[in-house]
Amino acid sequence: MSDFFAPEFVRLVLALVAIMGFVAANGMALLYVERKVAGHVQRRPGPFEVGPHGLLQALADAGKLVGKQLATPRGADALLFWTAPLMAFMPVPLMFIAMPFSENLWGLGTDLGLVLILSFAGFNVLALCLAGWASNNKWSLLGAARAVAQAVAYEIPLLLSVLAVAMLTGSLDLREVAAHQGAWPWQWNVFVQPLAFFIYFVCAVAETNRAPFDLAEAESELTAGVHTEYSGMGNGIIFLAEYANMLVVSCVATVLFLGGAAGPWAPGPWWFLAKMYALVTLIIFMRWTYPRVRFDQLLNLNWRWLMPLALVNLVLTAFCVKLWGGA
Repeated sequence: MSDFFAPEFVRLVLALVAIMGFVAANGMALLYVERKVAGHVQRRPGPFEVGPHGLLQALADAGKLVGKQLATPRGADALLFWTAPLMAFMPVPLMFIAMPFSENLWGLGTDLGLVLILSFAGFNVLALCLAGWASNNKWSLLGAARAVAQAVAYEIPLLLSVLAVAMLTGSLDLREVAAHQGAWPWQWNVFVQPLAFFIYFVCAVAETNRAPFDLAEAESELTAGVHTEYSGMGNGIIFLAEYANMLVVSCVATVLFLGGAAGPWAPGPWWFLAKMYALVTLIIFMRWTYPRVRFDQLLNLNWRWLMPLALVNLVLTAFCVKLWGGA
């Protein structure tokens, strides 16, 4: 019984509660930011009526989703259909639990934090596959097939770019990777591994199904892809998981390439959040700036360019580490 009140267990429970609140609050905040960015890119104000400057629009949308009926399509596999949204969201707290928001602010200290995050990140594509398969809708099924092909393609160069940083620092512990970098920008891994950062960022955008790589839910081609048959909170949970995955990939990029919580003058957590939100804002800005690519262009970009570049970068990193030593 005393094990349930051990300091590590209490820390883990408090971290999970804090993470759930953080993800929920960020989901509504990023929805507002996305609409405002879209509005200004398209030379319009965006949401403006509900609350001051539309600040309460996300709360109104959440209330609308909660009040909508949960409908199961005719001929669909009800169990798998409603398991998919839960599977999309369940890994999110586990991916955040090993994230070092500062030197002393993390939920679970583990030497394999990077492996843990990359392992659970694969659940998202399984959720999309289940959602498309169980919906009994041809557009959803095509979206699921695209999601699987896209994930298989882009996970490989993403892992190779991450492996280059792990090889350079000599650790898979996110805390050690962050500690290996200094407080000033020229001491961050992004200046040592610029190609790895570029490959990681492009692959991260593709892995989270964000435009211009949102082929699994292309409205102009597949109605809404894997989301077509979902209504109410089923649809809301999938979108919340999408925003949470944006936060995860931005957090990992912050730790691997941007020094984590390191920075001059200001406290560490503020630096971490500033870097993370800068990357998230860039991902949102890209959605409303660049046109959606074709599916053949999506795969050609990976197999013809990102994969060879990631392999070359990894080989050069291994050579440099062997020649001059790593961490």
